[in-house]
Amino acid sequence: MRIGSVAVNENGTGLPAWHEGGTPPSGPLPDLPGARPDSATGLRAADGKVAASAPPDDDEVTRDGGDQAMGRTVTEERRTGLMDRLRKDLRNPLFLQGYALMINTGITAVLGLGYWFLATHLYTAAAFGEGQAVISAMRLFASLTGLAFAGALARFIPVAGRRTAEFVLRGYAIAGATGLVAALGFLLTLPAWGAVYADLAGFGPGLFFLVSVLVWTVFTLQDVTLAGLRKAVWVPVNSLAFGLVKMGMLAALAVALPEGGLFGGIFVSWIVPTAMALIPISWFIFGVIIPKHVKNTEESAANPPRLREVGRFLAGDFPGAFSILLILYLVPVIIAGWLDDAPTFGYFSIAHTLGSMIGLLAANMAVSLTVEGSFNAARLAQSVRNALRRTFLIVGPVIAVVVVGAPLILSVFGPGFAEAGTPLLRLMAIAVLPQTVIEICLSMLRAQSEARKLALIQIGMAVLVLTSIALLFPLFGIAAVGYAMLGSQLLVALLIFPNIRRVINHGKASQAAAG
Repeated sequence: MRIGSVAVNENGTGLPAWHEGGTPPSGPLPDLPGARPDSATGLRAADGKVAASAPPDDDEVTRDGGDQAMGRTVTEERRTGLMDRLRKDLRNPLFLQGYALMINTGITAVLGLGYWFLATHLYTAAAFGEGQAVISAMRLFASLTGLAFAGALARFIPVAGRRTAEFVLRGYAIAGATGLVAALGFLLTLPAWGAVYADLAGFGPGLFFLVSVLVWTVFTLQDVTLAGLRKAVWVPVNSLAFGLVKMGMLAALAVALPEGGLFGGIFVSWIVPTAMALIPISWFIFGVIIPKHVKNTEESAANPPRLREVGRFLAGDFPGAFSILLILYLVPVIIAGWLDDAPTFGYFSIAHTLGSMIGLLAANMAVSLTVEGSFNAARLAQSVRNALRRTFLIVGPVIAVVVVGAPLILSVFGPGFAEAGTPLLRLMAIAVLPQTVIEICLSMLRAQSEARKLALIQIGMAVLVLTSIALLFPLFGIAAVGYAMLGSQLLVALLIFPNIRRVINHGKASQAAAG
């Protein structure tokens, strides 16, 4: 809450207004009435006259030495201000959870680059493309159904109280069963999806594929569960261990299983470490974290949400979330079928994966916003404002680096990747700017349980993107995905931004009235 020029935090302590998320002064803090920083001498009074200490005597230090000392002082104070700001951020659960998930995305991106670098150099182009196609299909049905429940987990785990373990297990079970049914339908209609998926035909391959879908479904929900329990700081640890084991197995299987497809080294090295990670993480969640969560929320979550309330939320959130996930996971499967060319699909998949990772930076802070908005609805407007500011501060430089360095980044995997994938990667990176607005708005609506608005935005978004891809693919090839993402997300962001502004302005008005 802001009172005059002082921001009062949740503990009731007062901080200068710039501590609430603005830019801290780069020089010494003003100690004169109406003073403001001056870049050269430290302070400038309100009337414009310089107020500063006298320069050092010549017999003590040279003028140049004094300037250097002053420069060092300013630099040290600026560094101290940034560290103080970071420490304050880490005491805020919104930023702590959001930063942890963003760090997880960074770890995933770095290890992913290493993994795909090894895959493109240890396996043939055809084997790489075939392995990527099978992974895309598995992730489609596991993530499509599993992550569609992510909004409900993030929304209700914080308030589930004594029923937290039951709620999480039911989420796992429903998501897993839904994913298996969807994957079974895929297997029964394989000819319609293209020859690239022919390796999945038959009872043995089909059973292995179904088990892989179930394993990946639970694995994807574990990260959301940790975030909902305010333990997202453990997500990067899980990702780091998983990524390292996966890379080691990929290299080890390059000789034993050099082919692509379901039983090739690429897919096996992807799914086996996933299954290995389920046991320790599940024990940690259900044996350690959830009991502590139940104890800590004994009073605040004395009345857990009823199934009817969760059902109403899912009725609005699931169709919309499902629609958005179609964009992320159905598109690669469709492109693989349309191309019917494993090496070309390999080019597409690397650029698409990297572009999607940048988008996850925005999505991660949005998940944290949903959790914190559920814990403390009164601070939702401030959380929305802070989440927008921090997310743009982080994704902006990343987008700039990717747009400029896309050819160099992709050339690591080979000259064909840079030539074919650069336009797609650049377009998807730029599209993260409007995506940030969309993700924050969706999480804000989840925290408010605005299921109808959620569904309307997400379904409309999916229709725009998928239709645009179908229309543009004959003209632009794989770059059509980038054009469709950028155009559709920009349009949706422009339409929904007034809703975000109303919430922020309402929060400011409420704080002013309370003050």
